[in-house]
Amino acid sequence: MTEPTRYSTPAVELPLRLDPEPMPVEGCAGCAELADVRDRARVVGDMTTVSDCNVYLGRHPEGHR
Repeated sequence: MTEPTRYSTPAVELPLRLDPEPMPVEGCAGCAELADVRDRARVVGDMTTVSDCNVYLGRHPEGHR
């Protein structure tokens, strides 16, 4: 049996980021649709789609036009 690898430094602990979700821009149909998709994805537990929608909303207007 081989000896397990041992590390001399402790694990790096990264900070938890709790940034607020981007809000849809008033009057923008693309933002409204992304917000709806995000809400539906959250209900079914699809957090990947929630995250993708947040990225697109945060890049308004180039993110979804």
